[in-house]
Amino acid sequence: IVKNGDSPRAIGLRADMDALPVQEVNRFDYASANPGRMHACGHDGHTTMLLGAATLLAKRPDFNGTVHFIFQPGEEGGAGARKMMEDGLFERFPARAVFALHNWPALPAGQMGVRVGPIMAATFRFEIRIRGKGGHAAQPHTTLDPIPVACALVGELQTLVSRTVDPLDSAVLTVGKIESGTVENIIPDEAVIYGTCRALRMETQELLIEGLRRIGTFMAQAHRATAEVIIKPGYPPTVNHAHEARFMARIMAEAVGAANAHADVPPAMTAEDFGFMLEQVPGAYGFIGNGRDGKPGVNLHNPAYDFNDDILGPGAAFWDLLVRRWFEDDGNIRREKLP
Repeated sequence: IVKNGDSPRAIGLRADMDALPVQEVNRFDYASANPGRMHACGHDGHTTMLLGAATLLAKRPDFNGTVHFIFQPGEEGGAGARKMMEDGLFERFPARAVFALHNWPALPAGQMGVRVGPIMAATFRFEIRIRGKGGHAAQPHTTLDPIPVACALVGELQTLVSRTVDPLDSAVLTVGKIESGTVENIIPDEAVIYGTCRALRMETQELLIEGLRRIGTFMAQAHRATAEVIIKPGYPPTVNHAHEARFMARIMAEAVGAANAHADVPPAMTAEDFGFMLEQVPGAYGFIGNGRDGKPGVNLHNPAYDFNDDILGPGAAFWDLLVRRWFEDDGNIRREKLP
């Protein structure tokens, strides 16, 4: 916490901290020293930028308000934001608004972006367990082979996006893993499909869930098998509030220049548990460019990903500027001042 003056106004700045279960392939001196673990999403950089901002603000606390620095674990699938909120985050550290930044390799360093409304998608994971009857590979007529059912089901699931979702809406369904069988000459009893769904609107997410259950159940029945469809709740969409997103866009333009600040950056179908915080507190989530030499960088979650350390200083300076501008006029940012 950095606090100055007597204003009751407070805002929160959030950085995520966790790494990923990825084996790094980079060979530079600062590559991960932990096998099977690397910072493939740049969360270490986010933490460093926020620590830098805390240092800047503590050295020159000439603003009237309180800043809560939120260092959040468990963003990569652990719903750490929700767990912090369940532990009383905003009851103990109330905030009028909350902001977050994520490095974005698709943007060159020196550029930033934000948008009003959904900026990242809702996501959930699913599992479809197809049960048949195993037996000898030479006698398929005595079995109920679940593998052809799984193959047919994977193809049919693709129609959920192409023939169910409005073409002007956005959704992604991906099957990332199929498990079945033990050896070549035995037909197994079961095949399991694992995947994820992503959507920018909760209504679309519900449409996908209903479709998964319907297609999974009845496709299996059509093949005389049975299917259990398991939905694993994930993250809500990350939906920026209009006032806070426009404010953030204004500060980005001041920090990097109007030509380098994108006030309507395209949304991404990746997911972010900062969406939980935005359901409770107004705020905005933005991107800070991570590319090098004016070109896009290696994408997030890639084993060759490399956080661009050149953006650490500008990132910390951006947070410092955002806080000072937010608390101008005795901590009361008037909404009519923003476009």
